[in-house]
Amino acid sequence: MAAGATGYADIIRAPHAARLLTGTLVGRLPNATAPLAIVLLVRAGGGSYSLAGALAAVYAIGNAVGQPLLGRAVDLHGQPRIQLPAALVSALGAVLLVVADIGDDGPVLAYAAVAVAGLFTPPLEGGLRALWPSVLGGEERVRRAYAMDAVAQEVMFTVGPLLVTLLVALWSPAVALLVVNAIGVLGALSVVLSAPSRAWRSVPREAHWLGALRSPGLLALLGAFLFIGMALGSITVAGVAYADDQGRESVYGWLMAALGLGALVGGLAYGARRWTGTPERRLLGITALLALCYLPLMLTPGILAMTALAALAGVFLAPALACAFVVVDRHAPRGTVTEAFSWLVTTFGVGAALGTAAAGPVVEIGGTSASFGVAGAAGAGALLVLLATGRVLAVPGGAPEETVRTENDPSGAVEPGFSSGHQA
Repeated sequence: MAAGATGYADIIRAPHAARLLTGTLVGRLPNATAPLAIVLLVRAGGGSYSLAGALAAVYAIGNAVGQPLLGRAVDLHGQPRIQLPAALVSALGAVLLVVADIGDDGPVLAYAAVAVAGLFTPPLEGGLRALWPSVLGGEERVRRAYAMDAVAQEVMFTVGPLLVTLLVALWSPAVALLVVNAIGVLGALSVVLSAPSRAWRSVPREAHWLGALRSPGLLALLGAFLFIGMALGSITVAGVAYADDQGRESVYGWLMAALGLGALVGGLAYGARRWTGTPERRLLGITALLALCYLPLMLTPGILAMTALAALAGVFLAPALACAFVVVDRHAPRGTVTEAFSWLVTTFGVGAALGTAAAGPVVEIGGTSASFGVAGAAGAGALLVLLATGRVLAVPGGAPEETVRTENDPSGAVEPGFSSGHQA
């Protein structure tokens, strides 16, 4: 682990790396906090929970549609021309939501505002992963950066809601929403003004209306991560049900914190090790372990034991994400890497929404234990997808392996090189 810590320090010390990672995480703060901020704002304005849920759903749909479209635009036109304008328009949507009439009788402007905010959320996540190869150079460093990226996400999605809660306590939900979005714009600005972002250009791409989705391997990966997203989404609902059973609302926070802690530990451990073999085969093993660790949650033991099981359930999440980032880069058609990463973000988010929707009725019909079973079933679904598509995933880029090695990895390394883009 000491060698791993040295490797992480080496990445942070690389020129521009700390700025890009920090700017991306800060820039994604509005996206990480939007569901909570929307609900708090609507309730403070006298709106119902139904309206709050509907607005949050519209935001999520807009985000799911906008990420791959903006990702494709980044691949075509570069990062600064797309990322910063998108961040500004998304923040404008948040401002419109604050000034909208959120009463149940006339929320038309509110719906339009959240749709704009979600649709124009800048694809900073995919953009960062496209930049890592040109910033860090070596493939081992890039793989470690992917692991660090996955871990940082867990931290951001934990700290973000806490920041919103603090701002609401100090001022109001409206101030919290405006401050978070202003911080997000500053994060995007920091990224696009950096030399790597300004210099990055996607490699030439074949004109095709499907873009990144014409890769069979990428489609297989997205299918698996739809189920992984479902598992994570279902756990959020099941966790609330478990806390209700225990008669303590704070238990939900402990479970989610344990899940994030497990992902943090797992991600750091994964990135600290030098791996051999293909990432596709490695992802299969990680997904099997991820699915297996979801099953004990159905036991719903006492609070301490359940917290430990939640931490165990999170251990293989960040490694799965980090490994998937490598697989995306291997299978994305030339010139579509930002779009491909954005599709992964979208698919994961849609899966989480489906898992949340599925777990609710299951709680009512079968109880808390059955709702945790949704996560286990979804994990098994992800594993089955990877097993069924193993032959497709074994051929990066949909071309014979020898061809990929020749074009992307002249040295003939075990894993073909990254093709995220180049410096202009």
